[in-house]
Amino acid sequence: MHRILCSTGALIGRPNGRDYHLLADCDKRLACDGFELMMYDSWYEKVDELAAFLRERSLRIPVMHCEKRIGESISRRAAGDWDEAFCRFEVNCQLAAFLGARLMVMHLWDGLLSDTKFENNLEAYAVLRRIAARHGVVLTVENVVCAADDPMTHFRSILERDAAAAFTWDTKMAAFHGQTESAYAPENRFLWAHIRHLHINDYAGGYRDWDNLRTLHVGKGSIDFERLFFFLKTIGYQGDYTVEATSFLPDGVIRWEELNETFSKIRAYLS
Repeated sequence: MHRILCSTGALIGRPNGRDYHLLADCDKRLACDGFELMMYDSWYEKVDELAAFLRERSLRIPVMHCEKRIGESISRRAAGDWDEAFCRFEVNCQLAAFLGARLMVMHLWDGLLSDTKFENNLEAYAVLRRIAARHGVVLTVENVVCAADDPMTHFRSILERDAAAAFTWDTKMAAFHGQTESAYAPENRFLWAHIRHLHINDYAGGYRDWDNLRTLHVGKGSIDFERLFFFLKTIGYQGDYTVEATSFLPDGVIRWEELNETFSKIRAYLS
């Protein structure tokens, strides 16, 4: 059965101090089936306290989102970058395993460099895959924003190196790159055998529209979700769905009901 998850990044961010204590009663206020834990770089120094806090509250966290700066360090590959990146990735995997998360979402490329040095990202992928496997975690590469090429091209390059590679597909990122329609095309159906997880986010911009790269709730943009969910049924997609849409105000106050409305819309599409 598909689970509808909520990204903790939809609840906590810079406006509310990235305070993970705000997750204390989120399972009681949100009508979701669990959470995708978004790791922040400011949490490494208190990762033990974070782990204990989450375990104590028995939050269901089947998916973890790797800290994003790791991909940027891999792209840059300056002295010490890779050692630090692999060390931080190991911490992410350890936390995922401790919390019972068996799937890791990762930005293999990120930051200003993005995919402009993709050969570095591709080379690092094999190391990251081994680290994740050592902790019983499935590494999935997300189709995040590209500056040089596009995510589907990179997915093919990864599959050439690893025929068992797994991916996370983000609807907003696909729309940003103009790859929503091409994802349905028969010649690209093979990619769906490797897509293990979905991020369900809306998008209101055009092709590579950097000024509108916001993560919106379902129905607040231009993505045809009715068609998407029909397509997912036809191919027999078996994975879960995570909602990442930003749901806190500039003062950090969380908009719980907005998230619950989105969960309801997704359940309607699924039914």
